[in-house]
Amino acid sequence: MVLIEDGRIVYANDQGRKLLVPAELVPDLRPAALRELVTAVLEGSGMPPIEFSAGDQRNIIRARALQLEEGLLLLTLTDVTEARRVDAVRRDFVAAASHELKTPAAAIQAASETVLEALPDDPDAARAFADRVHEQALRLSRIVADLLDLSRLETQEPLFTPVHLAEVLNDEVERLGEIPLDVSVSIEPVVVMGDRADLALATRNLLDNAVRHTPTGGQVRLRLKSGNESATIEVSDDGAGIPKADLPRIFERFYRVDAARSRHTGGTGLGLAIVKHVAEDHGGRVEVESVLGEGSTFRIVLPTIS
Repeated sequence: MVLIEDGRIVYANDQGRKLLVPAELVPDLRPAALRELVTAVLEGSGMPPIEFSAGDQRNIIRARALQLEEGLLLLTLTDVTEARRVDAVRRDFVAAASHELKTPAAAIQAASETVLEALPDDPDAARAFADRVHEQALRLSRIVADLLDLSRLETQEPLFTPVHLAEVLNDEVERLGEIPLDVSVSIEPVVVMGDRADLALATRNLLDNAVRHTPTGGQVRLRLKSGNESATIEVSDDGAGIPKADLPRIFERFYRVDAARSRHTGGTGLGLAIVKHVAEDHGGRVEVESVLGEGSTFRIVLPTIS
């Protein structure tokens, strides 16, 4: 907050002084847009708030000027950096989600139109395209389900209760059913405070990810171990691995190392983002190690009940 009287800065709180130093007079204000705002309001012209960058971190500041009486003006400065960052993330997410939804929707439309045309004269072709419609509809359904999970994680507080992680992990292994892979399980009894459904969701995503990226006959390993007041859920696979350059980005929404292969195997590009969100909601973290051509290991590290 800054008070300006007769063209001179007569009062500024700590934040205002930090942003305006060494200005003492209106002509000394920087940037030019801020000086123009103050001058226009002092002259009786209405002017909407402005935004400008300031400080060593180039924070985004929103400035609003209000004339209290002739020659006396109140200038408010609000740091909106985080709000603008969230807006940018939201815009990027909407754009990415729209792109991801557009692809299966277009495929369904094209395949269904082909089915309608081929049905009377070519039943075999109609059946093939009907299978394509079904495949893309399932993909669309998975994307929507993951989007809903992410939305829920971001808007609802988890319901914490004591959770026996061994039970959660065993349930998720049973859910896999019969698959053409060797699934190795090593589980220690350990209890954490958490949301059982969310922890199951995170484990499910790691297991599904490992299964999708492991060739037939390969091995998926699930471990649960405790120590140093923490519990670690570890999922390893014998898949293709992840290039080192991609590792810092794999938990971003819709980021794929191999987009074509991920879509072919049914990945939505949201599973690891969900895993990271659940881990952080529980005061934990997610880790990854990977060697290209040899496989990957993901870990969720959670605090245990002391």
